[in-house]
Amino acid sequence: MPFRMLRYSVAAMQRHLEQHKTLPLVIPVLFYHGERSPYPYSMNWLDCFENPALAAKIYTKPFPLVDITVVDDNEIMNHRRMAALTLLMKHIRHRDMMELLDKLPQVMVEISDEQVRVLIHYIVNAGDSVSPEFMRALAERLPQHEDKLMTIAERLEQKGRQEGALEKALAIAYQLQKMGMTPEQIKQATGLSEAELKKIIH
Repeated sequence: MPFRMLRYSVAAMQRHLEQHKTLPLVIPVLFYHGERSPYPYSMNWLDCFENPALAAKIYTKPFPLVDITVVDDNEIMNHRRMAALTLLMKHIRHRDMMELLDKLPQVMVEISDEQVRVLIHYIVNAGDSVSPEFMRALAERLPQHEDKLMTIAERLEQKGRQEGALEKALAIAYQLQKMGMTPEQIKQATGLSEAELKKIIH
């Protein structure tokens, strides 16, 4: 029962948090009218655990924190199979991923091909500044994964060209709009779709 009441309380807090910035204080109360008197069970939710004393040590203190942003890279290099992922998680938002080229290949050779594929996927999808140059340089240092890395580098280049062409077309469309051309005329002149035109036409 106390765990169920805790769940109800957290659910109420979540609903409140969706519309406010701070957590509300929710006080759950159980109204009991059963046959046994007084109420025969504990109302402490920690007693629901097999080891209440251990649970109390964990859940009555601030949660443990592993802040990899302050961990030295050389120490991370000793994390064995977790080293590559930890390094990436620490530096993935940095502007210059090239700084990782000396260390990342050293730890990537120690993990499986499947783990390498997962890491590459993570680099491409989570990184803000992953460039084709970075992927090529990584491929040079990891020849066993060169094909996959070079393919991704080519895709990044293609994506960059497409984004550059779109930005150029949008800039032209904006100028044409200022000159008084209709949306239909702008579409014909630039080849932009209606959805793309909506980005500049209000």
